[in-house]
Amino acid sequence: AFHDIDPQAPVHILIIPKQHIKSVNEITAENSAVVAHIFEVAAQLAKENNLSEDGYRVVTNIGDAGGQTVKHLHFHLMGGRNFTWPAG
Repeated sequence: AFHDIDPQAPVHILIIPKQHIKSVNEITAENSAVVAHIFEVAAQLAKENNLSEDGYRVVTNIGDAGGQTVKHLHFHLMGGRNFTWPAG
């Protein structure tokens, strides 16, 4: 995990597994423990960055239409500001 070079929030950390999984579409029973570990790491990083109480986002993009530009599963931990969901 490391800080994003183009942060979209005051705290923006990328969490990337060492095991290559192209996207969420390739998660299986055999490799799903990797994803569970990522969420354990996300929770710990959120605590370390004082995000747990106010809230934060964990985001991944899937496929070209979903905005995935890096073809390796990774998650964005973002917090430190309010997020709103677009209406409509």
